[in-house]
Amino acid sequence: MKRWIIKGIVIAATGSGSGKTTLTLAILAWLRAKGLNVVPFKVGPDFIDPGHHARIAGRTSYNLDSWMLSRSYNRGVFHSRTQGADLAVVEGVMGLFDGYDATTETGSTAQMAKWLKLPVLLVVSAKGKARSAAAVVKGFETFDPDLTLAGVVFTFTGSPRHYAYLKDAVEQNCTTPCLGHLPYNHALIMPERHLGLTTADEHIISQATIDTLVRMVDEHLDMPQLIQKLPDAETPGDPVKLPWQTRPGTPDPQCSPKPASSSRPRIAVARDKAFCFYYPDNLAMLEHAGARLVFFSPLADDHLPEEIDGIYLGGGYPELFADILSKKSFVLSEIKSHSRNRMPIFAECGGFMFLCRNLWPADSSQPIPMAGCFDLEVGMSSRLRSLGYREVTLTKDTGIGVKGDRIRGHEFHYSSVMTDTEACDHVFEVTTRAGQDVQVTGYQKYRTLGSYLHVHFGSNPAVPRCFVAHCIDFRQQRITAQAKT
Repeated sequence: MKRWIIKGIVIAATGSGSGKTTLTLAILAWLRAKGLNVVPFKVGPDFIDPGHHARIAGRTSYNLDSWMLSRSYNRGVFHSRTQGADLAVVEGVMGLFDGYDATTETGSTAQMAKWLKLPVLLVVSAKGKARSAAAVVKGFETFDPDLTLAGVVFTFTGSPRHYAYLKDAVEQNCTTPCLGHLPYNHALIMPERHLGLTTADEHIISQATIDTLVRMVDEHLDMPQLIQKLPDAETPGDPVKLPWQTRPGTPDPQCSPKPASSSRPRIAVARDKAFCFYYPDNLAMLEHAGARLVFFSPLADDHLPEEIDGIYLGGGYPELFADILSKKSFVLSEIKSHSRNRMPIFAECGGFMFLCRNLWPADSSQPIPMAGCFDLEVGMSSRLRSLGYREVTLTKDTGIGVKGDRIRGHEFHYSSVMTDTEACDHVFEVTTRAGQDVQVTGYQKYRTLGSYLHVHFGSNPAVPRCFVAHCIDFRQQRITAQAKT
């Protein structure tokens, strides 16, 4: 079997807010400027950072997650997406050892680094630090002996002298080499909002900023030393199938794709500044299950795409564009009509909010009308309403699975359901950690399913197959009805 050699690095930090994303983007920009074929990844359930990775690297950034997804799934995605590449850059999540809970490594960047057998570049914020920085590095290099640190980079340094002080302290007390620093640069501070950094759709990183990132790496980081010392990461072989291209076991017959018809079902996918939170794997898995994805913009389009057989509404920021969305009367009425006609519709978080009757801004006493597929009122809040990993079991047959199926995902939202007078099925039963009272409601009406949960289809590959199967059924019914008229 043909094999190939690449190098890879995991960029991890001592904690959130350490400049990990800025350093990742800088390294991606530098590698691409040097003509290297670099593949980016992001650990954790993040939608925003991968968008910025893609802008800098010129190719899709994929999510890796050791809680939502199995070890074999993560390794399969990594190995398949790095075929033919020179180097893989994996940005971590939170602090290096932070994950699902406080007692295990599940969901952590450290666990992913060990699963992928990649060394870690440790990012340490220099803010307020001098010799104590050595104690921080010493703790991280000894905490897990099975982890390999390739080096340390300090961020937010105040001056070359400041970095020299930090470097001397680390070299005297630690074995991890110092590979440079990124000085504080106000021009590189990216705007943020309640769900984190602004998205790549709204804040397009300029070429001038990219050039600045490359120049800073050239001037302050020893990238040649880092790359030279990275061990070769040998991949399993070529070609490598993506995890969902093999189907272990026998899928549930109710959700197995039917034999290919003359035309595949068309699924309309909302994608613009208001709806931009999608795992790339989810879209790829829908296509692999037989769907043709037709992208549309609820913000810009006056109508839905024609001849569609399903709708997928991802998360995003509908609350920021609620006034514009509420004026798209034809789109809103078409979605509601399709829902009543039992078209399969799946909506997550922001997409779910879009399907409710009204959206109440945090600072307004006036509701903003939405699609009204669900007779629910949702309201924005100035504080975080829910955050964390969730596992749910389907309590009834749905458009994405049958009763008893388990799926995993993540919640992160500042809005909540204010009034629940909807006469519809509640189809989620939550599995969570002991001592926690966490509720995630899955609302199902006709064939429309909505919730605050961002589901990763890789947690249960039957999900996309089931949704596409329902879209195939709808398509056949639609074509039959058209033939009779």
